[in-house]
Amino acid sequence: MSSPLQLSMVNYNRGAYIIVEGKQNADCFFIIRAGKVRISKEVEVVQEEGGNILGPGDFFGVVSTMSSHSHIETAQALTDCTLIAVRKDNYGLLIERNTPVAMKIIEGFSRRMRYLDEALARLTMKAASAETDISHLFYVAEYYARQSQYNHAFYAYYQYLKFCPTGKDFEKARERLEKIRPYANAVYLDGDDTVFTRNYPKNTMIFSETMPGRELYIIQKGSVKITKIVNDNEVLLAVLKPGDIFGEMALIEHKPRSASAIAFEDCVLLAVNRENFERMVKTQPQIIARLTTLLAERIWLIYKQLANTLMTDKLGRLYDALLIQIEKARIPIRSGEAYTFEFGVKELINMVGLPIAEGNQVVRELLKNSKIKTVDNRLVVSDVEEINKQAEYYRKMQKIERSRREKLRATT
Repeated sequence: MSSPLQLSMVNYNRGAYIIVEGKQNADCFFIIRAGKVRISKEVEVVQEEGGNILGPGDFFGVVSTMSSHSHIETAQALTDCTLIAVRKDNYGLLIERNTPVAMKIIEGFSRRMRYLDEALARLTMKAASAETDISHLFYVAEYYARQSQYNHAFYAYYQYLKFCPTGKDFEKARERLEKIRPYANAVYLDGDDTVFTRNYPKNTMIFSETMPGRELYIIQKGSVKITKIVNDNEVLLAVLKPGDIFGEMALIEHKPRSASAIAFEDCVLLAVNRENFERMVKTQPQIIARLTTLLAERIWLIYKQLANTLMTDKLGRLYDALLIQIEKARIPIRSGEAYTFEFGVKELINMVGLPIAEGNQVVRELLKNSKIKTVDNRLVVSDVEEINKQAEYYRKMQKIERSRREKLRATT
C-alpha cells in the first residue's frame, strides 16, 4: 500500500513575508492556491522572465528547497494568500499523484535555466545570447580543428553536413572532415534510438551546441564537461559526475542545444528520448525528482554567478567564484579543510568573464596567497576557510560600495 501524499494548506495575510533571501534550511516550497505573491532579490541582476508577481498555480521556493541551499529570493504576500506547502521528501509522491504539476515545475525550471544562462553569457562573456543558428556548427568545428582536437571537430563537421546540406560552407566542411578522418574518433554520430546505454571514450563529443536535441542523458560512470565556444574561446560551464542529468532542456523545450557536452573521462551514459521520458515521469518519480534537484542546483549556481558579475574588484570576483564552487560542492567551511577544484586557472578566468591577459594578471595576485596553488592543471586550496574569509571580505566591501553609490545617486 502506497504512502498518502500529505500536503498542508497555509494562509498568509497581506504584507507577510513567506520566505526570506539568505535564510538557510529551506524545508518546503509553495504552490499558490489563491492570492498574489511578489518575488524580490536584494540585488536584481536581471529582470525575471515573466515578471515578479505570481498568482494561482504558480510556485516558488522550489530552487532552494530541492537544492538544499539557502533561499535565493524573498517572497511577500501582496494579498491575503492561501498556499499549498510541499516538503522535499513529499516531492516524489507529488510527481506520482499529480504528473501535470511536476511537469509544470520541470518545464518552468528549464525555461528559467535557459533565460538565466543566456543572461549570464551576456554579462560574463560580453557576447550575444547563445547562438541558435544551426550553421554555428561549422564555427564550432573550425575552432576545434584549429586546436587540433579532431574528435570534436569531426563530430561538429559531420553534424553541419547532416543539418546544413545547402549551407555556404558545405563543401569546405566535407573536405576538412575527410582530411581529419584518420585522426578522429567520434561515436554515435547519428544517435541510436535502440541503444539506451552508451559508452563514450574520453574526449569524444556527446552533442554540440546549436544542434537539435532528442535525448537527455544520465551519467552512469565517468564525468562529462559542458562547454560553449564564445569569442573564439572554449568556456567551461560545468563538470558533471555519476548520477547527474544533462541535455534535458533541449528534450523538454524542443529547442537547440545551448552548449556542448564532451566526455571528460571514459563515460557510460543512459540516453532517454522523449517517449521514454514521458513514461519515466509516470513510472520513475525518483528520477524526475533527481532531475528537478539538478535543475534547482544549476539555477541556484547561476544566481550566484550573476551576483558575482556585479563585483567590481577583480580579485574579489575570483575568491567569490571559488567560494561559490565550494558551496556548490557542500564542502564544510572548516579550518585546515583542503579542497581540489575540478578546473584550473584558465577555466577560473573564463568563469568570471575576464580577458585572458587581464585574468592572468589577477590570478598572479590570487596565487600570492600561500594557501592556493595549482597542481596538475587544477586549483588546490589547503584551507577552505581562507577562501571563505577572503570572499566574505570582498562581498562586504562590494555591499558598502553599492550602498555608497546609491546614496550618491539619491543626493544628485
